[in-house]
Amino acid sequence: MWVLCHMELRDMLQSLQFDNSFVRRLPADPEVGARRRQVHKALYSRVAPTQVKSPRLIAYSREVTALVGIDEADTAAPHFAHVFGGNVLLDGMQPYAANYGGHQFGHWAGQLGDGRAITLGETLNAQGERWELQLKGAGPTPYSRTADGRAVLRSSIREFLCSEAMHHLGVPTTRALSLVATGEPVVRDMFYDGRAAPEPGAIVCRVAPSFIRFGNFELPAARGDTDLLRQLVYFTITRDFPELLIDGVPPIAEAQHAAWFMTVCERTARLVAHWMRVGFVHGVMNTDNMSIIGLTIDYGPYGWVDNFDLEWTPNTTDAENRRYRFGQQPQIAYWNLTRLANALLPLFATDALLQAGLEKYVQTFDATYREHIAAKLGLAKCSEDDVEMMHSLYGLLQSAEVDMTLFFRALSGVNPAAPDLALFAHAFYDERKRTAAAPDFTAWLCRYGARIQADALAPDARVTRMQRANPRYVLRNYLAQLAIERAEQGDDTGVHELLEVLRRPYDDQPGRDAFSERRPDWARERAGCSMLSCSS
Repeated sequence: MWVLCHMELRDMLQSLQFDNSFVRRLPADPEVGARRRQVHKALYSRVAPTQVKSPRLIAYSREVTALVGIDEADTAAPHFAHVFGGNVLLDGMQPYAANYGGHQFGHWAGQLGDGRAITLGETLNAQGERWELQLKGAGPTPYSRTADGRAVLRSSIREFLCSEAMHHLGVPTTRALSLVATGEPVVRDMFYDGRAAPEPGAIVCRVAPSFIRFGNFELPAARGDTDLLRQLVYFTITRDFPELLIDGVPPIAEAQHAAWFMTVCERTARLVAHWMRVGFVHGVMNTDNMSIIGLTIDYGPYGWVDNFDLEWTPNTTDAENRRYRFGQQPQIAYWNLTRLANALLPLFATDALLQAGLEKYVQTFDATYREHIAAKLGLAKCSEDDVEMMHSLYGLLQSAEVDMTLFFRALSGVNPAAPDLALFAHAFYDERKRTAAAPDFTAWLCRYGARIQADALAPDARVTRMQRANPRYVLRNYLAQLAIERAEQGDDTGVHELLEVLRRPYDDQPGRDAFSERRPDWARERAGCSMLSCSS
């Protein structure tokens, strides 16, 4: 890997200002390079992206290029794909892979680390905001184990689109700057059936203020390295939680550690409540996939609920036990926070302050969940009776196989004086179930109609509130798969069309009805359109 300072890169060099605090302030692995190894007493390893044959820009987010301070005109130049395809390092970039562990599917997995993600550096934009630039699929690292460190086009498209879709839905998330085809094949066994095959390769540049995970703290704790744990906590608070600093006093006291952990719990609670609001299922809620700053991170076999089902998981690996199913995500987040608390325990005299943080998670999730119920139903406030009414609706939606997104979007059009089930005909996947459930749905709609007539919100305010909480467009798996199949044939327009639609998920967009329809029957069991493997 080499640094290129040609005249064609001059403007980008001037616009991207690097301040690589993670590298500057934390201990590094003394060995440089991608040799697989266990790394002790260090939080990262220096490793460069592996160059690719023919990098080509497929898509980029104009909002994210502006966020990090890249001129949009630069995206059209050939050098852009070379930089964000991993072929060229700009002046100031100091690439590395982070060292962390984690609990996977409920079991301690030991050292994991960035096996196919390489951070290029941290930039400071004109507003003083810090943004870490990370390439996913950029080649092997010391943490790749037996893998090649690459990513296939299908998973890269899904990560690129979902990162931006979640942001525009108002869900805390990492962002995606660019999607670059590598021009090289990547061999994957998509169905884990022994039939590995080459697929097009790609690299996503993802962006966040921090990519630190729960697992970053778990690994030094598991190894008994309290000094390294304390150093990481100190760094994380000072860089990523500056609001917790008091008159510049270093965050070394137990009370400051407790305030930080409580903040992590609060952010995690709000995050998962948002997932439940929009019907998002992460699919792999391992502790190494949980962001310390409360972002959705690591988009693998995720999915949006089509027909409402609290038991659904999009992950084929989890099909039997369904640990990470839709309805269990709040409980799994609590379990993950408990693992983080256990890792932090060496910094506390007792577990009392950590228990207070976990209790704060429960309180925050409950309060946020109620706020979302009120918004989704168009109510000024949410009472206990309203919670029961929503749960009753969930039971009906699940038993009658009703599309979550379509039902809640249509609910804003109900005439409270004369609710009509026909308004929701397009949301049912099974006509026989619709007929059988019609009396129960009608009764529920009458109850709901009476409730909103008694509510303090005016009708127009109710509709506006509901349409800001219930999206018209979400990134359904079958829509992503259609775009993937086109891109694999060399047609990138499907990716561009979806990105454009998902920029305004709450707005009615004339001419784009095809993006807001229920999952077609052909997609129910088709690969990539319902459940997905972790293969990427």
